[in-house]
Amino acid sequence: MTSRLTGGDRPNNMPFSVVMPALEMAQETGKLVSWRKKEGQSVSKGEPLLEVETDKAVLEVECPADGILAGVSAHEGAVIPVGQTIAWIVRPGEAPPPQAAPTVVATSASIARPAPAALNTPEPAAAASAKISPKARRLAKERGLDVGRLQGSGPGGEILASDVAAVAVSQSSAAPAGVEPLSSIGRLMAERTTQSWTTVPHFFVVREVDVSSLLAARDLLGPTIEKAHGVRITHTDLLVALVARALTKHPRVNASWSGDGIRLNPDINIGIAMAVNDGVVAAVIHRASTKNLGEIAIERRDLSERAQAGRLRPPDIAAATFTISNLGMYQVDAFSAIINPPQAAILAVARIADRVVPVDGQPAIRPMMTVTLSCDHRVVDGVRAAAFLNEVSEAIGQPEVWLEQKVE
Repeated sequence: MTSRLTGGDRPNNMPFSVVMPALEMAQETGKLVSWRKKEGQSVSKGEPLLEVETDKAVLEVECPADGILAGVSAHEGAVIPVGQTIAWIVRPGEAPPPQAAPTVVATSASIARPAPAALNTPEPAAAASAKISPKARRLAKERGLDVGRLQGSGPGGEILASDVAAVAVSQSSAAPAGVEPLSSIGRLMAERTTQSWTTVPHFFVVREVDVSSLLAARDLLGPTIEKAHGVRITHTDLLVALVARALTKHPRVNASWSGDGIRLNPDINIGIAMAVNDGVVAAVIHRASTKNLGEIAIERRDLSERAQAGRLRPPDIAAATFTISNLGMYQVDAFSAIINPPQAAILAVARIADRVVPVDGQPAIRPMMTVTLSCDHRVVDGVRAAAFLNEVSEAIGQPEVWLEQKVE
């Protein structure tokens, strides 16, 4: 996945069109959050040009060419179908070609107070014959909306997912006091988790792990890495490194479910669940098994800072093959996480707390942590899940040994 707006080289003596990009699979529209450049300003290929809100996050999108930003026809808050031209990159003295205004599916204001025309009185067979995208039909069914009463804004009057969302938000805004409408990211996160929970056969494997060696490794390695790279390592950094190395021995846990069956992923890309203002995003450490602890810590810090600032780019949330969700900093004793399809598993990490445990037949106090592995039973069976979690436990018990294992 790329953050470029359009592909290919710029034709000679021709303006370069800036289109609403498709940043995710099955994306139909994008919400223009902001322009990073103003009309008439010089722009350079590869620098941030605009911000687009998708199903998962607000993402920075790069400029596709050098030149001057001109002919801006879409404004902040507008929801635009993918592929429509919203501006041009021109040479000095060059004028953008004339164009019709882009189709605006919705704006921030119209989503808050949609026009009454969003609903029509249906004919008896309207719902069955309505032209509607598969995603929009699914969303309408989940919200209990009558497809035959929806007005589409897509080509030929096709009903898009954004049309369904606009009506749903309209109904939310008319709800009694005390009901808080979801943001678009929060709403779509709710849809994704609902779809995962209702379609993926989850099962869970739980393990309590002694983290004495993990804490010792952080104390030992932390000062060296901080001095060399200027970043403090966290428990999450250590877990990303150790889990990635464990996954090299358990490729089925790193696999994905597809319509054709099980797909083994060539790379180990670890998603880290991060809380943002209006939901949770999973920023990705790509090829984590090939990176040392310092590299992982630097990348995790960068992703976290940009996630909080709403500056993630499309590659930052793409192609995760396994996810870690750590709520230990919130003093959670244990929890089970919902899988992010098409991934086959997610590891839920709870807090570290001193507990009395048997050591060599005698009671002793040890820092313990509960980890819960959620698995898709279509891809990972119970034996594979238990074996992988046992491998992770062994890695946590001997981090100094496992962190030497760098797979090229």
